[in-house]
Amino acid sequence: MMNRALLGLIALLSLTLVGCAHSPQQLKPQPKLNAALVAVGQGQPVVVRVADGRQSPNLGTRGGLYPETSAISVQGQDVLPKLQAQAEAAVRLLGFTPSPNAYNAPQLTLTLSDLKYQSPKEGMYVTEADISAKVRIDVQNANRRYAGNYGASLNQRFGMAPNQETNTKLVSDVLSDALTRAFKDPTIGQILSGQ
Repeated sequence: MMNRALLGLIALLSLTLVGCAHSPQQLKPQPKLNAALVAVGQGQPVVVRVADGRQSPNLGTRGGLYPETSAISVQGQDVLPKLQAQAEAAVRLLGFTPSPNAYNAPQLTLTLSDLKYQSPKEGMYVTEADISAKVRIDVQNANRRYAGNYGASLNQRFGMAPNQETNTKLVSDVLSDALTRAFKDPTIGQILSGQ
């Protein structure tokens, strides 16, 4: 009888603790270029490529009591097409024409080099997160090459644990900032236009 009561108590405690755990989140961010760019090209073709240079699709965890169950990830197939579209839009705003098969044209490669989401490890509740993104742009035009690294970060505090929609927006915002900083670098347009 005592064993049965003890098992019932353990089961009840287990259910209570599970309520404090978070389930994994797989985000599908929507990065957007959020600044006007100065057109320096005259419609010249540019080959635009996008790559995923991260070690892993995992960004980190949301912390809390069971951080191992609260992983956050962004798969390459969920973010690369959006980055490709934004990189092509940026190249158009710079005055060039994205042309995937152009022969002997200048090339621009955007690499997502890092994406992180970190919450403090201690405590049962998630109260804040540090989110960061890094991108690299490599430009090649004839024998001229240029590489730049650009990053953005955000510290966000929460009243309650963030849901998938909130985290998707936060990661999208940080990615958008890194992307915008990259394409605001005037050297990119100069090298693409052969200046």
